[in-house]
This record gives sequence, C-alpha cells and structure tokens, in this order.
Amino acid sequence: MTKQAEEALLRLVMAGGALAQRRALLQSQGDAGAAISLGVAGWRAHGCTPEQCAALERPDTRTWAAGLRWLLDDNHHLLAFNDPAFPPSLLDVPNPPLALFVAGDPSLAWRPSVALVGSRSPTPGGRALATRFAGCFVEAGLAVTSGLAAGIDAAAHLAALEAGGCTVAVIGTGPDRAYPDSHARLQARIATEGVVLSEYLPGTPARPGHFPARNRLVAGLALATVVVEAAQRSGALITARLAAEAGREVCALPGSVLNPRASGCHRLIREGAALVERPEEVLELLAPALRQQLPGLQSRLATPTEQAPPALLPARWADDPDYQCLWRALDHNPSGMDSLITRCGLTAPQVSSMLLAMELAGIVVCVHGRYCRTP
Repeated sequence: MTKQAEEALLRLVMAGGALAQRRALLQSQGDAGAAISLGVAGWRAHGCTPEQCAALERPDTRTWAAGLRWLLDDNHHLLAFNDPAFPPSLLDVPNPPLALFVAGDPSLAWRPSVALVGSRSPTPGGRALATRFAGCFVEAGLAVTSGLAAGIDAAAHLAALEAGGCTVAVIGTGPDRAYPDSHARLQARIATEGVVLSEYLPGTPARPGHFPARNRLVAGLALATVVVEAAQRSGALITARLAAEAGREVCALPGSVLNPRASGCHRLIREGAALVERPEEVLELLAPALRQQLPGLQSRLATPTEQAPPALLPARWADDPDYQCLWRALDHNPSGMDSLITRCGLTAPQVSSMLLAMELAGIVVCVHGRYCRTP
C-alpha cells in the first residue's frame, strides 16, 4: 500500500462510529483514497452519520499524528478488510474489522492456528499444560493464537516462541500499547518473530469493552480454541462461545473438581466441547480440515513443498525416536495408516498427528489416504 493510500485508510478508521457504513463505503469504492475523495455528499449516501462525516473532513490532529508516527516503521502495516493480505478467516467474524493494525509479517496471520486461552491467574499445572500444548502445536507446524493477556495467554505465546514457532497476538489496545504493561517486552518480541494484530488506533488504552471484541478475532483466526483453565466468569468462555458459533472446534482440558479455575472448562465439556488431555487429540480433531486446506495454504504461504524436499528428517525431529521411526517407515511408495502403525509400534492418534506435522512441513504427502515422502 502506498503512503497516500495508508493515510486515507487511517482517516477512514479514525472516523469512528459503526463499522458497517465505513465498510460499505470502502467496498463500493475499492480503496480508501477513492472513498475519501467522495466528499460529504458521497459519505452520507453510504450511510455515514454527521459525526462520521465531520471526523472524515477534520481528523483529530493528535490521533492523526500518532497514527502516522506508528506507520513510519517498516514492520508496521495497516490492512483494509478488502486488502488481499487481510486474513480471510476474519471476514466471517461478527462485525468484521474495517482494518487491522499489524506489527510483524501479515502473512503469518494466514497460517493455520490453534487458539490457546484461559485464566489470567492459572495454577502452576495449568501454566505447564499451556506451555506443553503450545510447543506441540508449533512442532506440528501450526501457529498459536491468543490474546496476550496475563496467565495462560502469555504462557502460550512464550512457549510458541521458545519452540521456534509462530505465534499470533490479538490485543485489545492500540498497537503501540501493551496490556498489562509488563507484557511490553513480550509484545515487542512477538512483533519481531510473529505478528501482533489490533483493530484499535495507536494510542488507544485498554478499555473493558475491547476485550470481548478482541476475543471474536482470536476465535475467528483459529481452527480450534483450546481452553486450559477458566473460571465460570472468564473471558476465555466468551472466546470459546464465539468459536463454536463460527463452526470452529472447541476443546477444554478437565481439572480437579476442587479447582475453581477448572469449573469453566467442565461447563464447556457439558455443553459439548471436546474433552482433551493431550495436544495430539486436538491435532487429530483438526486433521480433516487441515488436509482439505493444505494445498491452498501451501500455495499462499510458499511452504517447503514448492522446493526440493530435504533428504533427511528436519532438525526439529532429528532427536525424536518416534519421528525417526516413522520417517524410516515412509518411502516414495504410498503406505496405508495401518501399515505405518504396525511398522512403528505407535498408536493411531500418534501416527496421525505426526503425519499431519510432516504434511504441514512439506516432507510428506497424502495420496488417496496413503502416505509417502514428498516426491
């Protein structure tokens, strides 16, 4: 996007008020520059309120300056909802954003991901589970999405980074703010190694109403939402409900009946969420959807299947005896799942999740339900 186009889109975001009118205005004109050039009569014709028209004519100078300052960084982007780089999964969420402020590589928000959410004050066991699940998901080639809140969210983001994977943080403040303040360093690291998304203008502080709105984006980005620990009144339950309404998988980890932070998870399970104890169970649930999406995702994200495949097992699995065994069991002649299970002595869920990870890495292909190394 040119500097002029970004500035026009910034004006449109700054107009505030209901999103529907501004989305219609932008959609009808194709780009923000053309939308701004319509003038008051054109804005009114698209349903913009008098307040929105006034803001479009005379943008607030302080907010304008803050937005322009933030956009000066080459790692910062402003994406309209009709931009080809905008994550398509967010177009289906309730009241889609007009635009996203993006710190980091926008293409990372396209990666298939799992949302890990939960209590802001987890037990040590809950934190350890979030770390374990996040590490397994990135090892399988998935991104980990969360809301950068204290507790489970932060543990999931950090574990994904420490495992060398991708993490997506959706925040409820402007992209130049961190909430809580203690997460400023983690947020900066995610912007460098992953991606941070916000629908709020630079300078926007944390407000209570922003966090349920943020949760709809977390749920919309992910193929599944996994709730690690949550009390009965928890924002994580909002994310889970929104994920279910969007047709995504919802999973919950059970806990002790004596742990109040497990009561929300138990409620989700009673209402139909999948009870999961291991990350491999989540991968097994997602396998059909991921395999259906894989060709398009590989094309969009330029995954290693477009290059010569490695002759050896990738380094991240080189010391794992189970992956080594499965890799040796595979060759360029397709093998059925039952045959691979027999050769490796592993369970069906283990082999299924490992094959999915190898598919996402581009070193294995599935041909009519049979698996072989990438030719």
